[in-house]
Amino acid sequence: MKAIKILLVDDQPLFREGLRTLLSVQSDFEVVGEAGNGEEAISLARKLLPSVVLMDLQMPVLDGVAATRRLHQDLPDCRVIVLTTFDDDEMVFDGLRAGAIGYLLKDAPSEKLGEAIRSAARGESFLQPSVAAKVVAEFARLTSKPAMNTCALVEPLSDRELEILSLIADGASNREIAGTLFLAEGTVKNHVTNILGKLGVRDRTQAALKARDTGLI
Repeated sequence: MKAIKILLVDDQPLFREGLRTLLSVQSDFEVVGEAGNGEEAISLARKLLPSVVLMDLQMPVLDGVAATRRLHQDLPDCRVIVLTTFDDDEMVFDGLRAGAIGYLLKDAPSEKLGEAIRSAARGESFLQPSVAAKVVAEFARLTSKPAMNTCALVEPLSDRELEILSLIADGASNREIAGTLFLAEGTVKNHVTNILGKLGVRDRTQAALKARDTGLI
């Protein structure tokens, strides 16, 4: 099995060293490089083409949000997971809007970090429960906003797609959506692909954020 290439980005050398040691025991992980700031991260990512970048947020020279945004634009196949000590609402949404596919706190269990990396490598989003709760709470807060007319999209979402998008926003997996709506999992997967295409986003997290920001759900 091909190992997942990982780039570590953090301004604390001791933390990077510990993280490298932790990840190196996993046979399907390969730490290909380390960077101490966002500029170094972008330069190394262009050379090494990692599958997953573990990105701190507060760093000198160029912070993690700006670096994530540039990686998202320049290297769309490079998946960024924010790994930080900060979980305040502004930092969470800034990181996700910049293009991060996952968000974890540094005190997360090692098995959750491994799960997040493998999910990101498959193109799937992964949010720590406390972070996911913030996203869901924000959705709930905005439910009183007038819904955007789906005709404003180039191709409007169908009622079924809106239903599935709402469940995606709640953090449901394809399997869970299939069980809730009594659909085949393959059918749900096709709907999700169509939803991402119509919204012009590349992953479920970005779809949920765009739906929240535009009042679709």
